[in-house]
Amino acid sequence: MTRHLLTPGDTAPDFTAPTDTSTFSLSEHRGATVILFFYPAAMTPGCTTQACDFRDSLDALKAHGYQVVGISKDAPEVLAQFRAQEHLQYTLVSDEDLAIQNAYGAWGQKNLYGKLIDGTIRTTIVIGPDGVVTHAFYNVKATGHVGRLRRDLGIG
Repeated sequence: MTRHLLTPGDTAPDFTAPTDTSTFSLSEHRGATVILFFYPAAMTPGCTTQACDFRDSLDALKAHGYQVVGISKDAPEVLAQFRAQEHLQYTLVSDEDLAIQNAYGAWGQKNLYGKLIDGTIRTTIVIGPDGVVTHAFYNVKATGHVGRLRRDLGIG
Protein backbone atom coordinates (compact mmCIF):
# COMPACT_ATOMS: atom_id res chain seq x y z
CA MET A 1 0.00 0.00 0.00
CA THR A 2 1.32 3.43 -0.94
CA ARG A 3 1.47 6.02 1.83
CA HIS A 4 -0.49 9.18 1.17
CA LEU A 5 1.31 12.08 2.81
CA LEU A 6 -0.72 15.13 3.71
CA THR A 7 0.53 18.58 2.80
CA PRO A 8 -0.54 22.07 3.88
CA GLY A 9 -3.82 22.93 2.19
CA ASP A 10 -5.20 19.38 2.34
CA THR A 11 -8.43 18.78 4.22
CA ALA A 12 -7.64 16.73 7.32
CA PRO A 13 -9.38 13.33 7.23
CA ASP A 14 -12.13 13.20 9.83
CA PHE A 15 -12.19 10.37 12.36
CA THR A 16 -13.86 9.23 15.54
CA ALA A 17 -11.93 6.89 17.80
CA PRO A 18 -11.75 5.72 21.40
CA THR A 19 -9.56 7.45 23.95
CA ASP A 20 -8.56 6.32 27.41
CA THR A 21 -11.54 8.23 28.82
CA SER A 22 -14.23 8.38 26.07
CA THR A 23 -14.11 9.07 22.32
CA PHE A 24 -12.60 11.80 20.18
CA SER A 25 -14.07 13.10 16.92
CA LEU A 26 -11.97 15.52 14.94
CA SER A 27 -15.09 17.14 13.43
CA GLU A 28 -16.22 18.14 16.93
CA HIS A 29 -13.10 20.31 17.23
CA ARG A 30 -13.72 22.54 14.22
CA GLY A 31 -12.97 26.09 15.26
CA ALA A 32 -9.92 24.96 17.24
CA THR A 33 -6.37 24.47 16.01
CA VAL A 34 -5.41 20.84 16.64
CA ILE A 35 -1.95 19.27 16.78
CA LEU A 36 -2.09 15.52 16.09
CA PHE A 37 1.07 13.64 16.91
CA PHE A 38 1.47 9.99 16.01
CA TYR A 39 3.86 7.86 18.06
CA PRO A 40 4.69 4.14 17.89
CA ALA A 41 4.02 2.88 21.42
CA ALA A 42 3.19 4.20 24.88
CA MET A 43 5.76 3.78 27.62
CA THR A 44 8.72 3.23 25.30
CA PRO A 45 11.71 5.54 25.81
CA GLY A 46 11.39 7.71 22.67
CA CYS A 47 7.62 7.96 22.83
CA THR A 48 7.73 8.86 26.51
CA THR A 49 10.26 11.62 25.77
CA GLN A 50 8.06 13.00 23.00
CA ALA A 51 4.83 12.76 25.05
CA CYS A 52 6.49 14.48 28.01
CA ASP A 53 7.85 17.24 25.75
CA PHE A 54 4.26 17.91 24.60
CA ARG A 55 3.14 17.77 28.26
CA ASP A 56 5.81 20.28 29.28
CA SER A 57 4.86 22.61 26.39
CA LEU A 58 1.11 22.22 26.83
CA ASP A 59 0.51 25.51 28.66
CA ALA A 60 2.38 27.52 25.99
CA LEU A 61 0.60 25.67 23.17
CA LYS A 62 -2.83 26.16 24.80
CA ALA A 63 -2.07 29.86 25.37
CA HIS A 64 -1.67 30.18 21.59
CA GLY A 65 -4.90 28.29 20.90
CA TYR A 66 -3.50 24.81 20.14
CA GLN A 67 -5.10 21.58 21.30
CA VAL A 68 -2.75 18.56 21.51
CA VAL A 69 -3.87 15.00 20.65
CA GLY A 70 -1.56 11.97 20.78
CA ILE A 71 -2.40 8.95 18.61
CA SER A 72 -0.99 5.41 18.77
CA LYS A 73 -2.10 1.86 18.14
CA ASP A 74 -2.19 1.21 21.89
CA ALA A 75 -5.43 0.03 23.50
CA PRO A 76 -7.32 2.55 25.66
CA GLU A 77 -6.27 0.72 28.85
CA VAL A 78 -2.60 1.15 27.93
CA LEU A 79 -3.20 4.83 27.17
CA ALA A 80 -4.80 5.27 30.60
CA GLN A 81 -1.72 3.76 32.23
CA PHE A 82 0.56 5.99 30.11
CA ARG A 83 -1.45 9.10 31.06
CA ALA A 84 -1.30 8.27 34.78
CA GLN A 85 2.38 7.32 34.75
CA GLU A 86 3.52 10.46 32.88
CA HIS A 87 0.84 12.94 34.09
CA LEU A 88 -0.33 13.68 30.54
CA GLN A 89 -3.08 16.29 30.37
CA TYR A 90 -4.10 16.03 26.71
CA THR A 91 -6.20 13.60 24.68
CA LEU A 92 -4.74 10.18 23.87
CA VAL A 93 -6.46 8.40 20.97
CA SER A 94 -6.39 4.63 20.38
CA ASP A 95 -5.97 3.63 16.72
CA GLU A 96 -5.79 -0.15 17.06
CA ASP A 97 -7.03 -0.80 13.52
CA LEU A 98 -4.54 1.76 12.08
CA ALA A 99 -7.29 3.55 10.13
CA ILE A 100 -6.23 7.01 11.34
CA GLN A 101 -2.53 6.37 10.83
CA ASN A 102 -3.19 5.12 7.31
CA ALA A 103 -5.39 8.14 6.50
CA TYR A 104 -2.67 10.52 7.71
CA GLY A 105 0.31 8.72 6.15
CA ALA A 106 1.71 7.87 9.58
CA TRP A 107 1.83 4.09 9.02
CA GLY A 108 4.23 2.51 6.59
CA GLN A 109 7.57 0.90 5.99
CA LYS A 110 10.42 2.15 8.11
CA ASN A 111 13.95 1.14 8.95
CA LEU A 112 14.33 -0.18 12.48
CA TYR A 113 17.90 -1.08 13.38
CA GLY A 114 18.73 -1.92 9.78
CA LYS A 115 15.59 -3.99 9.15
CA LEU A 116 12.60 -2.80 7.10
CA ILE A 117 9.34 -3.21 9.02
CA ASP A 118 5.81 -1.83 8.86
CA GLY A 119 5.05 0.51 11.73
CA THR A 120 4.11 3.94 12.96
CA ILE A 121 6.17 6.70 11.41
CA ARG A 122 6.54 9.47 13.97
CA THR A 123 4.39 12.25 12.46
CA THR A 124 2.92 15.59 13.55
CA ILE A 125 0.03 17.25 11.70
CA VAL A 126 -1.30 20.72 12.58
CA ILE A 127 -4.92 21.32 11.56
CA GLY A 128 -6.42 24.81 11.41
CA PRO A 129 -9.86 25.79 12.73
CA ASP A 130 -11.30 25.21 9.24
CA GLY A 131 -10.15 21.56 9.19
CA VAL A 132 -7.32 22.23 6.74
CA VAL A 133 -3.75 21.04 7.33
CA THR A 134 -1.38 23.95 8.05
CA HIS A 135 1.77 21.93 8.82
CA ALA A 136 2.76 18.30 8.16
CA PHE A 137 5.95 16.84 9.62
CA TYR A 138 6.90 13.23 8.82
CA ASN A 139 9.77 11.12 10.19
CA VAL A 140 10.30 13.47 13.12
CA LYS A 141 12.70 12.67 15.93
CA ALA A 142 11.36 11.95 19.41
CA THR A 143 13.86 14.31 21.03
CA GLY A 144 13.74 18.00 20.18
CA HIS A 145 10.75 17.85 17.84
CA VAL A 146 8.37 19.78 20.11
CA GLY A 147 10.89 22.61 20.46
CA ARG A 148 11.28 22.81 16.67
CA LEU A 149 7.49 22.67 16.26
CA ARG A 150 7.08 25.56 18.69
CA ARG A 151 9.63 27.60 16.73
CA ASP A 152 7.84 26.81 13.44
CA LEU A 153 4.53 27.89 15.02
CA GLY A 154 6.09 31.08 16.43
CA ILE A 155 5.68 30.02 20.05
CA GLY A 156 8.69 30.94 22.22
